[in-house]
Amino acid sequence: MSMTPLQEMRHSCSHVLATAVLRVFPDAQLDIGPPTDTGFYYDIDLDHKLTPEDLVRIEDEMRKVAAERQPFVRSEVSREEAVRIITEFGQTRYKPGRLADIPEGETVSFYRNGAFVDLCAGTHVVDTGATGAFKLLSIAGAYHRGDEKNKQLQRIYGTAFPTQAELDAHLEQVEQARQRDHRKLGRDLKLFHIDEAVGQGLILWTPAGAIVRQELQKFILEELVKQGYQQVFTPHIGQLGLFKTSGHFPYYRDSQYPPVIDREQLESLASEGCTCAQLSNRLAAGEVEGYLLKPMNCPFHIKIFDSQPHSYRDLPVRLAEFGTVYRWEQSGELNGMTRVRGFTQDDAHLFCTEEQVPAELMGCLSLVKIVLTTLGMADYRVRIGLRDPDSAKYTGDPALWDKAEAACRAAAQQLGVPFSEEAGEAAFYGPKIDFVVRDVIGREWQLGTVQVDYNLPIRFDLSYVGPDNQPHRPVMIHRAPFGSMERFTGLLIEHFGGDFPLWLAPEQVRLLPVSDKFMGYAREVAEAMKAAGVRVVVDSHPDKLGAKIRRAEVEKVTYALVIGGKDQDARTVSVRSRFTGDEGALPLDGFVARLRGEIASRKLMLRSR
Repeated sequence: MSMTPLQEMRHSCSHVLATAVLRVFPDAQLDIGPPTDTGFYYDIDLDHKLTPEDLVRIEDEMRKVAAERQPFVRSEVSREEAVRIITEFGQTRYKPGRLADIPEGETVSFYRNGAFVDLCAGTHVVDTGATGAFKLLSIAGAYHRGDEKNKQLQRIYGTAFPTQAELDAHLEQVEQARQRDHRKLGRDLKLFHIDEAVGQGLILWTPAGAIVRQELQKFILEELVKQGYQQVFTPHIGQLGLFKTSGHFPYYRDSQYPPVIDREQLESLASEGCTCAQLSNRLAAGEVEGYLLKPMNCPFHIKIFDSQPHSYRDLPVRLAEFGTVYRWEQSGELNGMTRVRGFTQDDAHLFCTEEQVPAELMGCLSLVKIVLTTLGMADYRVRIGLRDPDSAKYTGDPALWDKAEAACRAAAQQLGVPFSEEAGEAAFYGPKIDFVVRDVIGREWQLGTVQVDYNLPIRFDLSYVGPDNQPHRPVMIHRAPFGSMERFTGLLIEHFGGDFPLWLAPEQVRLLPVSDKFMGYAREVAEAMKAAGVRVVVDSHPDKLGAKIRRAEVEKVTYALVIGGKDQDARTVSVRSRFTGDEGALPLDGFVARLRGEIASRKLMLRSR
């Protein structure tokens, strides 16, 4: 697989990193060092626990290696020669296993720079001096081959760019991302909690975070009503056979929780002496039935559609649910709210005629656009995920796939935004349109998705009665504008840096009485705001006003209103806004009306940085 020039430079930089590590720590055992989307890393086995001070030493040594301008020299060797090179270089713990990964008949190649040699397919820049401007960023743990059963290695992350200016811009973005990290802000603002006693990757929405989630759900529900969706509710668990019919089991078996066996069947199998391994094999073979924590909502919606007969006059049928699903993620891959094991999708499935597909598809895409525009995420591109004809991953008739892919292309063209096509990125049952959003500091995230599916209606033998009084097969459209409430909220926390627009803010207004003698007027103001649908809190702490103002600022309250003698006499409030600063004294009634308008319009408010 060929590399871009930037990937080639970063991969070369990982070799410079490994060269420097062995100069500083000669006993280190090396595993792999590939380029990434934002830089490079190298996995290292070392008895010494690396520290930030060690990164400074290693980076200084990297600069020496770069200054030596050591040429990268490629050599192709036999497997026997490869074993000799690995052994002589002293890298016998992990490199032999990587050598064994190379299929028989494929080229075995090494790259040498100076005294360093590494098993590597390449390619590389001319010499170590052509590795651009680089910086080591962090140290993390990483299981060998990503398997928790293997030893945990130390992973050194770095990045590199052609110029110092580009590196500096990237490091500024990294610092912005650190300050906006949703895990820190979520803890500081009391938005969510993850507790080991509950389980890794399982989100506890606290009262403040629940408000954000409820407001997002309320927002999209309003749009669903406009588009004629019907709300449904389905269980968290279903018969294993349901997911075998859909194909989610076994297609996504490795990312699902193990099936659950009902008590009577389990007791019967135990009495027969069935071992865990035998039980797993019998489940996979379909000899034993069980239940599965649902990884997808679609089979349930299909069964709701199929529970009653439909005429072509009934179509399209649009079923929507905030449905919680469960996926098994390795613990090392979990990340706050953005990579979890249990999450709620703003899911919907549309059942329509083939002629209705273009219009329904555009309706789904317009919904995603409304969501992103309202939330200040209008900088996005579209990616069409297509099947790979050479892969066995995809199910169904190629002719139906061609129809579905053509529908996705036509819809993307009508959107009028840049789009790309990526083979191999489709779901196993159909192609998809993903929205890739650029946030306020320039990072890209895959958010909303829409999928066209001819295959699941066939697998479940769905039908409707057409105008000819004959059965016809509907087409399914899957869509989720948010994707998951957890991930979307985590990204929103970072996008806004915790400064939510007023309509999303858990606490919209905080009243700051200058002293207790103005508490009566503060409560009167609070009641007026509550009557207008404003989320308001009275700060009744005995602190001085300055401390109350600082606390409201740290806790990112949208509006802090000072309540003093002049305000009480004139029935005003002294307004301090997170977004516009000190606005002075404003009439109470007028300000309440303003708040009501800002909330109703879902006005976008961005804090100047």
